[in-house]
Amino acid sequence: MNTRVLRRACRAEWTKLRTEPGAWWLLLGVVAVTVAVGAAASGTARTVADPARTALAGVTVGQAVVAVLAVLGVGGEYSTGMIQLSLVAVPARATVLAAKAAVLSALVAVSGGVAVLGSLLAGHLLLPGAPALTDGSSLRAAVGSVLYLVLVALLALGVAFAIRDGGAASGAVLALLYLFPLLAHVVTDPWLQRQLARLGPMPAGLAVQATTDLRHLPIGPWPGLGVLALWAAAALAVGEALLRRRDA
Repeated sequence: MNTRVLRRACRAEWTKLRTEPGAWWLLLGVVAVTVAVGAAASGTARTVADPARTALAGVTVGQAVVAVLAVLGVGGEYSTGMIQLSLVAVPARATVLAAKAAVLSALVAVSGGVAVLGSLLAGHLLLPGAPALTDGSSLRAAVGSVLYLVLVALLALGVAFAIRDGGAASGAVLALLYLFPLLAHVVTDPWLQRQLARLGPMPAGLAVQATTDLRHLPIGPWPGLGVLALWAAAALAVGEALLRRRDA
């Protein structure tokens, strides 16, 4: 991949995204929703086994906004036909996908970092006995939550390129994220519940937020985030493959 072409493609993607009014509202929404839900969870909790995870509860809602943000650019380009111009300017499909992924990841990392920091600060103020923000396990939960949001964005980006329709892609990503936790509540077999928690992108990925009782988790914090990374990589691979096979 030509790095010079990639830099130019990234500048073009940045221009397209920053001139999209909805994108900035969605980025603000990630922060607002994540902090608000996390603060509410911290403020209403009576007994808390894992203060950091409780403070970061808003990530489960903020991820939906991240998914919509990721789908917005791709779905909008397909609906207006601008994707044709993008591919004429940058014929290499992998470069187009990489540029979108790089710009999206940077923006989500910044907004996610603000959201996670705000959630932990709120939790530190509202939760009795909350650990310090510099505590090793809390720091891992914070960094892991930001990475989680970035990986959700990349997962949604790959799905958007595969499906091409913004509404359908958003629905597919949200269904994929929330389906495994819902199924885990429906099934009664403990072994099956554990497997759903180990394989689902959302339950496995959010294991990175756990700071207590790690030995009883279905999957460890970093391995769980690795499962989400595999889902995101698979979605991007499918999206790129279909982009190569189709004209746009």
